[in-house]
Amino acid sequence: MSETSPQPALLLQTLTRGDGLLGLRPCGPVVPPARTPLFGARGPQLTLARLQWFVPGTQQRSAPPAHATQAAAIERLQTSGLRPLPADALQWRGPAPDGFADGALWSLVQEAAFGDWWADQLPALQRDGWAIVVLPGFAHQSTPVEAWRLVLDPLDVGGPEGRAVAAPLAAAAPRLKSLKPDGSWMLGLGIVVEGQTLDLIPMLTQLIAKDRRWLDAEQIDEIEDHAIIRLRAPGGRRIDAPAAPLKAIARTMLDLLGPRAPIDGRLVLARWEARRLEALRVQLRAPGWALRGEAGLRQLAAALAEAGPPAPVAPPAGLGITLRGYQHAGLAWLQQLRAQGLGGILADDMGLGKTAQALAHLLLEKHAGRLDRPALVVAPASLLFNWQAECARVAPALRLLVLQGPQRTKDAAMLAAHDVVLVSYPLLWRDAGHLRRQPWHAVILDEAQTVKNAGSRTATAARRLDARHRLCLTGTPVENHLGELWAQFHFLMPGFLGDAREFARRWRTPIEKNGETLRARLLAQRIAPFLLRRRKDEVAPELPPLTEQVHRVRLDGAQRLLYESVRAAANDELERLLQRIGFQHARLSILDALLKLRQVCNDPRLLRGSVAAPADAGSAKLDWLRTMLPALVDDGRRVLLFSQFTRMLRLIEAELDAAQLPWLALTGATPPDQRGAIVQRFQSGTVPLLLLSLKAGGVGLNLTAADTVIHIDPWWNPAVEDQASARAHRIGQDKPVLVYKLIVAGSIEERMRALQSRKRVLADSVLGGAAGEQALPFDEAELRGLMSPLDDDFPSQPLT
Repeated sequence: MSETSPQPALLLQTLTRGDGLLGLRPCGPVVPPARTPLFGARGPQLTLARLQWFVPGTQQRSAPPAHATQAAAIERLQTSGLRPLPADALQWRGPAPDGFADGALWSLVQEAAFGDWWADQLPALQRDGWAIVVLPGFAHQSTPVEAWRLVLDPLDVGGPEGRAVAAPLAAAAPRLKSLKPDGSWMLGLGIVVEGQTLDLIPMLTQLIAKDRRWLDAEQIDEIEDHAIIRLRAPGGRRIDAPAAPLKAIARTMLDLLGPRAPIDGRLVLARWEARRLEALRVQLRAPGWALRGEAGLRQLAAALAEAGPPAPVAPPAGLGITLRGYQHAGLAWLQQLRAQGLGGILADDMGLGKTAQALAHLLLEKHAGRLDRPALVVAPASLLFNWQAECARVAPALRLLVLQGPQRTKDAAMLAAHDVVLVSYPLLWRDAGHLRRQPWHAVILDEAQTVKNAGSRTATAARRLDARHRLCLTGTPVENHLGELWAQFHFLMPGFLGDAREFARRWRTPIEKNGETLRARLLAQRIAPFLLRRRKDEVAPELPPLTEQVHRVRLDGAQRLLYESVRAAANDELERLLQRIGFQHARLSILDALLKLRQVCNDPRLLRGSVAAPADAGSAKLDWLRTMLPALVDDGRRVLLFSQFTRMLRLIEAELDAAQLPWLALTGATPPDQRGAIVQRFQSGTVPLLLLSLKAGGVGLNLTAADTVIHIDPWWNPAVEDQASARAHRIGQDKPVLVYKLIVAGSIEERMRALQSRKRVLADSVLGGAAGEQALPFDEAELRGLMSPLDDDFPSQPLT
């Protein structure tokens, strides 16, 4: 468009009955306006755009331009979504006002679409040189926020206020049944625009659904506080709001701003939301914010005062050890949870003395006179002897009873006469009847990831116990997916993270599948008061270093040919299954195929069934062990060898016998009454090699006599391997620890290690550096990667 060409302009005006407009006859695509509650007695509303031409740089009307210019302008209006409106379609009370009879009228198909048109199309028209003139009464221009409102009131289900809102709450009863009546709140968020208070919650929900920046913590941080964010109000109205308060709300309330409808325009928050509400209040620095609800403020202040930093506590008399600083803080934290009637997860790094802290807590309860009921400790069978030894060392004054063996039925009659009762997970559900009849002061789940399947008999039996206080001890709260974390909190505080379906919708799917980092940060903040995790490098810097070395061995000859033969056959079978029944229904066949490949990587003799291993196949890993183990023993090293396959351990035992190297073994087949003696014998230094199955020996044991750890085969999650290595690298270790990880180059094992990083990132994002249904630890695309042919160059690093 040249400088002398007329400039197109749009005059925007909203007409109502007050302007003499009675209605609109049917006329093509534009829908006649209707009387709606939004406009009440004003009757129908219709927004029009009138095309006019002006002399550039002036306000003087211009004659219409050449036909080609007019045609281009009309085409541009149509691309913006506007449609021509015949002048005779308008119905007036009297004669048509000036300017509405020249045929240059335009409108949108739906009146409610003008808000989006104003926000999206109008700036583009202005960039193309169009002048925009807004006449008085235009209903869709963005308006600024004048004030903000945060209303916080207590929710007293049993009192007068509860009766006042009983009707709207009734529809949400299943959601509210787990909330504690004392200390719950109703939270309302609103904005004041042109003197009218509008509900902010649905506007935020729409904003988040439309703009994915609000799901990413880093992208939210990059939004300038003074930036203007355009919100959509009911009826198509657009509201301009500063970003700062919206960022504060999203950072603290994102998980609530979803499909779940607020009750009566407000959100229901349980008593454990006090920290969330205080974080929101602190972040709302914008002028004009008003925090109302005096009663709610009083309860909020009281809840925060009660949930403040743990008060120091003196170690109990008769404690057999001197608590380290972080252990003393852990004892204070456990005492605070007990005082608040809350549960929690003590999730310290492996080897930092979670058992000692729990026993000190129980001894303090006994001296305070609160241990008038016994405490129940549930642990893996392999750790019962470890708890017995720790109890005798740390808290000898506690009267201890171990329920195991055929005499346990007789011992059950003496539960109330003891301070602490030990039971294994398998016996918890087998003996659930008499354990449920006994009231407990506390129930402590050691290696609590054992109850990660909330629907299992063990998890169900644990939840049904009558206990004042519940605790979980675990170094790996999250191994494979966030559902495991939910299962532990479902035991500790049912309802805290919602039911399983709500947790999956609100947390697990957005974090694990959609990668919503802000939601991961919010979940970490939500569980932080109830999860205490310290890392070795933070609280035990005196520990000698741990060094990991990944040794990539190459398959050759018959073992290599066998791997490729098994892989190709399994891959063809899986492809047929995936096409016929799909990924989820082929789970057992997938796991069986991967198991065979992992067995070939270890030793072809592990294969069973229709696949026969050649007699001369050999084993690259055994070859490495034949060379390394004698050298390590000659150097005075004391070695732990971990494998998930007990048959692999038996093959290694035969090799050790042939080399005349002394060894010990601890697997699931080892009788419980012999495990303590095996550990003590290794700890005494008389035998240099201890073979352990990952399941039986990877948790809870204190094996600080070892200075070398060898992982024969990898597992899907690195936290499980870390926990096994921590049997040696823990408090009491005075020597550097060397960890070897054997990996077959370019095989399924090496690709498993690539998947391990995803598991570690998931745990870190929620636990802040931590590491039902049994879901596969990979998806269909990753399965095809696992089944790829051997590739010695993957991932392009040299063999060692």
